[in-house]
Amino acid sequence: MAEPNAKQPAENTDSARGFAFALTAYLLWGFLPFFMKAVAHIPAPEVVAHRIVWSVPLAGLVLLWLGRTQEIRTALRSPRMLKMATLTAALITVNWGIYVWAIGAGRAIETALGYYINPLFSIFLGALLLKERPNPAQMVAIGLAALAVAVLAFDAGGLPWVSIGLCISWGFYAFFRKTLPIGPNQGFFLEVLLLSVPAAGYIIWLEATGQGHFGDTNMTDVVLLLSCGLVTAVPLMIYANGAKLLRLSTIGIMQYIAPTMIFVIAVFVFHEPFGAAKLIAFALIWAALFIYSGAMLAESRARRAAQPTPAE
Repeated sequence: MAEPNAKQPAENTDSARGFAFALTAYLLWGFLPFFMKAVAHIPAPEVVAHRIVWSVPLAGLVLLWLGRTQEIRTALRSPRMLKMATLTAALITVNWGIYVWAIGAGRAIETALGYYINPLFSIFLGALLLKERPNPAQMVAIGLAALAVAVLAFDAGGLPWVSIGLCISWGFYAFFRKTLPIGPNQGFFLEVLLLSVPAAGYIIWLEATGQGHFGDTNMTDVVLLLSCGLVTAVPLMIYANGAKLLRLSTIGIMQYIAPTMIFVIAVFVFHEPFGAAKLIAFALIWAALFIYSGAMLAESRARRAAQPTPAE
């Protein structure tokens, strides 16, 4: 769930402040299923629309406070940037829609699997589209992840489309997001700004036809829907400020915090079924991530060792 296009620290070191920011963001993402369960009685498209609309003022105020609005004005004058931002906005909307629906439908385990697979899918995407060559450890990890998906597909009689949908939508979002020459906070604001017009129109239509939950039901729903902006924008912006103070390898390990929390909540709090097939699949995924992470850390240590030390 890590925000793409976050700047890395100039020095190859971790900051305690950056670690605290990133940890806070991942913990917030990890607890997000509780909020999504609270709004499970509201249709997922309506929840997503409110996530978009109420993120705009919050993200806008943060940019004003930071004095980072010039990039937005530049982006709004660039047809190319607007086209790319529209594409990434569409992809993140699909991702949010699948996630919101899946939690409400009692399929949180599948969302955890999707976010576990995501870093391995990103490697596959790089090999497919950028002709990057995965190292042997990465190839083994990708193979184990594919085997895990095959086990679940065989058990269920069909592909685990929630996991695959989350993985693919986020993977392509991260891939195309890198083409936007704009900071993560500014990029997020631009995306929700572009989405806010159709989202607001959809909310108005729901309310006009008596299908909405914003004021037509009870104050609890109003508070929950207003809070959609907070649970969407706050973790993302906290993460954006932490990621630039951490090494890529540190972020690579920390990104497993949220799906692990989602998995634990799904099994032990939501009591979702966790049979033998899912146990085998998750064991394969955890083995794949262990191999992938080990190789990534070894590569990071080798790079640091190869760097010249400053003269005493």
